[in-house]
Amino acid sequence: MDISKTVTSQFHAALSMMEQTVSSCPEELWNVQAQDNPFWRVAYHALFFVDLYLQPSEEEMTLWENARDGYQFLGPTPWPPHEQPQADQPYSRDEILAYISYLRSFVAGAVPKIDLSAPSGFHWLPFDKLELQIYNIRHLQQHVGDLSTILLTQENIEINWIGMGEG
Repeated sequence: MDISKTVTSQFHAALSMMEQTVSSCPEELWNVQAQDNPFWRVAYHALFFVDLYLQPSEEEMTLWENARDGYQFLGPTPWPPHEQPQADQPYSRDEILAYISYLRSFVAGAVPKIDLSAPSGFHWLPFDKLELQIYNIRHLQQHVGDLSTILLTQENIEINWIGMGEG
């Protein structure tokens, strides 16, 4: 069994589901000002952490060229003084779709090179790289579910389940 191929396949499936939610989101739901975390920000948050946790470590991270400082947080920063970062320049649908495309390529190149038995590389996640990638996929899929629920309950738009992607 090629575990890297399986992990890659599941990343691609989850990214395809995120792509569906982003592509299906009506313009009026994309940036609802009354929400603390509008649709675009939840999508960006999920994608940012896919990117981060595919990096070798926090110290060695090289993020997407269009990443904006603090936009990844859906609440206050986890370190003191626990301030709420400003995210006053929404990402467009095209920017989020470009991030998904970037991550597809990054997943395809990065996952086969990961030593899945090595430590996570992130001091707040005390497990190995294999568990980190399962954790990473679960986190992405949680937010796909959040966004899919918004689409279903507010616009009656269903997102198709994708069981596996390219591996």
